[in-house]
Order: sequence, then C-alpha cells, then structure tokens
Amino acid sequence: MLLEVRLMGPAVALSLLAAPASAQTFDHSVFDGLLKKHAVKGMVDYDEFARMAAFKDYLTSLEHADVSKLSERERLAFWINAYNAYTIALINKYEERASIKNISEGIGFERTKGPWKEPIVKAAGKTYSLDEVENAIIRKQFHEPRIHFALVCAAMSCPPLRSEAYTGAKLDAQLESQGRAFVRDGARGSRVDVNKAVVHASRIFEWYKDDFGGSDAAIGHYIAQYYPDGPEKQLLLGGHFKLEFLDYDWTLNSRYLARLKG
Repeated sequence: MLLEVRLMGPAVALSLLAAPASAQTFDHSVFDGLLKKHAVKGMVDYDEFARMAAFKDYLTSLEHADVSKLSERERLAFWINAYNAYTIALINKYEERASIKNISEGIGFERTKGPWKEPIVKAAGKTYSLDEVENAIIRKQFHEPRIHFALVCAAMSCPPLRSEAYTGAKLDAQLESQGRAFVRDGARGSRVDVNKAVVHASRIFEWYKDDFGGSDAAIGHYIAQYYPDGPEKQLLLGGHFKLEFLDYDWTLNSRYLARLKG
C-alpha cells in the first residue's frame, strides 16, 4: 500500500522566508525514520534502503506531492530531501557500491551524461535530473548557500548525510548545523594555516564560488562565520591569504566501506 501523504497545519516562517497563512507542511517522517536507522555519522547503508518498501513508498509520496501548497521553507526542505533520497535511489538503481562517478547513463556514445543528468527524480508531478533539482530549482529559486552543506552527492568528501529529514520547522537550525559541521571538518570542509597564510577549502567553494560571494576573499569571509575568534578567523576576515582547494574523495559514503576500513 502506498504511503499516505499528509498535509498538516500552518507553517511558521524561517527568519528570512515569510510563509503565507494558508501554507501547509509535507510529511517526511518515513524518510526521517529511515535516515535515523540507516544513515549513521554520514555513512549510508544502501542495501537497507534498497530492501525497504517504505523507502519506495516515500519516493512515491514525493512524486505526487503538491508543492504549491507549501511555504517557501517547506518547499526548500522538500527539494533537499528529494535530492538526497533520489541520490540513494540512483546508487541502488545501478547497484553501485564504489563511487557515484562510476555511473553513466545511456549506451554507446550516449554514456557520457553522468549520474547527475539522468531523469530519475520524480517529484511534484514532474521528472527531473539531480542536476535540475539542484540548479534549476533549489539554487535558482531559493538563493541559500547553506544548501551546499545539505545536498549530499554520495561521496566521502560531500557533507555528511544528516541522520534526519529536513523539515520547514527546523530548516534554519538544520542548515546552520550542517554548515558548522562541514566547514569545521578539516579533512573535507576547511582548515586554516595561519603561519603560511593559506586557507584550504572544499572544492564545493570552487564549484559554487558565486553562491559564496564570487571571490576568494568573499569565500574566506563566509567560512569565517563558523570559526571562533582568534588568528584563523582574523586571517579569513582579512582576506590576505592564498586559497587552495582540497582533493575531492569520490568514494561512496557507504557504511559497508566504512566497516571495511575500520
């Protein structure tokens, strides 16, 4: 039986996003429960998601959702969850267990589109690619740079997949938590070498440079908000540093691989 999509009560606006009085919320509780069980410390049990009928039902609920009835922050939470859920679905569709980069859609000369171009996301009555969800919907409509700490491309150097679904009611706190955890992760977010005046940052800040201000100095200023007062923050705010980008590890964020390494 398909999961029932429940639309509940009025939404309360994010600090920067006002919600109309008639706005409603979308029920992500099934996805939330699955993430709590099968996404631990950012590592995903893809085999469990593949086995769970509840996950398939959740995807169906996304497909039939009417986002026009959602507040702005509820819509943003909806699309973040849709992106993350369908990334898991994509990995399982191809039974990929090493790296999302191994996936290429089509046959012959057409096998050049890559995983982010495949029209796999069925949400709000239409079909999209992951690339379209991220760039044509989320980045275009919401102008919220913290989404880059919430959208997870199934790789070790991505921000960790949160062990809960995003919701309108908690979205601001969730995005802030993701931003702080990712930026302060020296292996994949950022680290500051004060003595050499070098800032090492995730390639996310290179790929989406315009979303973080468009310049090296602006990126430093953005990163600085997650650092405590001290020499590192002063260097970031001062702008007199060399920006270097960290290597990106495309290994699958798999609990199975994590256990092998452990």
